[in-house]
Amino acid sequence: MFVRKYQPSDCTELAELFYNTIHTVNAKDYTKEQVDAWATGQVDLYKWNQSLQEHYSIVAVDDTIIVGFGDIDMAGYLERLFIHVNYQRKGIAAHICNQLEQAVQGDIVTHASITAKPFFEKRDYKIVKKQKVERQGIFLTNYVMIKER
Repeated sequence: MFVRKYQPSDCTELAELFYNTIHTVNAKDYTKEQVDAWATGQVDLYKWNQSLQEHYSIVAVDDTIIVGFGDIDMAGYLERLFIHVNYQRKGIAAHICNQLEQAVQGDIVTHASITAKPFFEKRDYKIVKKQKVERQGIFLTNYVMIKER
């Protein structure tokens, strides 16, 4: 496995990984209605690509398969961190997160899902608040978390 910078040609595959991860891994902590609202399968690829290009964005690749990705903006907001369902618990998220955290100065903030909360807690992120976010009229719980540096 190796990690490289995001390329626009990755966008479709990342959107599929995002959808599949939420509908399998996150489905243990959210209802079907919630995961359907969160990941509709209708990602605006233009907006995603633009966002990923503006942020420090990296992908983890095993052979030719993208097995994970993450991005962080220069203000320290870690926006996305998703790992392929077949590559969970292999240290990939930690490896990506290490690189994302090193890319910025200052505190790092993320909005962690119920599923991701324990991962971030092990990395010394603290819960700022528990919140409900609305997606397609459906409410999902997540956590605003900060890693102070």
